[in-house]
Amino acid sequence: MKRRQFLQTLAAGATLPLMYGQMLSASAAQPALQADAQPRLLVVFLRGGYDAASLLVPVNSTMYGETRPNIAIPRPGTAAGAALALTGDWGLHPALQDTIFPMFGRGQAAFIPFAGTDDLSRSHFETQDSMELGQPLQGRRDVNSGFLNRLAEVLNQNTHAVSAMAFTEQLPLIMQGRQQIANTALNSTGSTGLNDRQSKLIASMYQGQSLHTAVDEGFAVRDQVNRQLNQMQAEDKAAEMAAANRRAISTKGFGLEARRIGKLMQQYSLGFVDVGGWDTHVNQGAATGALANKFSELGTGLAAFSQEMGASWNNTVVVVISEFGRTFRENGNRGTDHGHGSVFWVLGGGLHGGKVPGEQIRLEQGNLFQGRDYPVLNEYRSVLGGLFSRMYGLSSAQTDKVFPGVKVKDMGLL
Repeated sequence: MKRRQFLQTLAAGATLPLMYGQMLSASAAQPALQADAQPRLLVVFLRGGYDAASLLVPVNSTMYGETRPNIAIPRPGTAAGAALALTGDWGLHPALQDTIFPMFGRGQAAFIPFAGTDDLSRSHFETQDSMELGQPLQGRRDVNSGFLNRLAEVLNQNTHAVSAMAFTEQLPLIMQGRQQIANTALNSTGSTGLNDRQSKLIASMYQGQSLHTAVDEGFAVRDQVNRQLNQMQAEDKAAEMAAANRRAISTKGFGLEARRIGKLMQQYSLGFVDVGGWDTHVNQGAATGALANKFSELGTGLAAFSQEMGASWNNTVVVVISEFGRTFRENGNRGTDHGHGSVFWVLGGGLHGGKVPGEQIRLEQGNLFQGRDYPVLNEYRSVLGGLFSRMYGLSSAQTDKVFPGVKVKDMGLL
């Protein structure tokens, strides 16, 4: 059996917790600089298109309550489960009262409304791919080049020594490209899918070949991550037992995964994770219910991540994005349908936050996109390009390599 066939056969029958879009290079395998010595970036992708109008409540829009009789979040101070006042125009979903709301008060969180892509397909898959590529919608696109991969490439060429990791089961499109980036599924620890004998067999096949060093390093990184995750699992079990003695409920799902990411991001300066389940067509809920539970879990996880980062939180930036928003009007099933503009979250210990920046309009029927959605006034490539430029001191030419043809928009968050 030829080497390629052998590897394909193994891939079909086993899932490694640490996979590679390309063979891991020596630079990617090495840990990052000291925890407090360089910027750190985590991108969180909410797959499914979350309802941004429930997260960031337009408190001065009379149309908001009229078009959402069952799912509107009450204005601040008007009822139980009311929105948390952020500015004169905006309130925050009450499920984030104990997690993200205090960050906003400390200037460590900001929300950018009317953000997103100009892609109008309203297709989850097409819009997600389009955003992850980060390339102009018109003209020829490189379907194997994601914008975080290009960012890593620019930084490695620029004096920054970055190591990147996708905390996902498969290498996402956003991390694919010429830079060699690893990925690991944090919820699939334990068995590695390949036993010692199989790993050694694969490594032996590359002995004497140009790739043998990269293969050996790849397995070494996999083993290192597995050891760390196994240790975390033991600590998590002990924590759950202690909590149970006090009848406390432990945080599961993303909350637990985010804490693990926080520990691993001490070694990686560029990270990505996606969180699914945001397609709320039916029984979305309001201050309580399905969407509120998701906000609560996400907020708990992000707060746990910030705590795990320790001193590194001061130079860490977290960006939360989604492929699109949802309809401003609720549908007949007490949910919302695929929309257009969304709200981006930006978190970080060194952020100049505590504000809702970016271009905005009053939410009236005549201002809605196609009479139904938030318009996109703050195009995501422009927003992220401005943020990356400030974080890393990128030149215009370098920013253009990450987001070709973009005119950056500086929100003044860094």
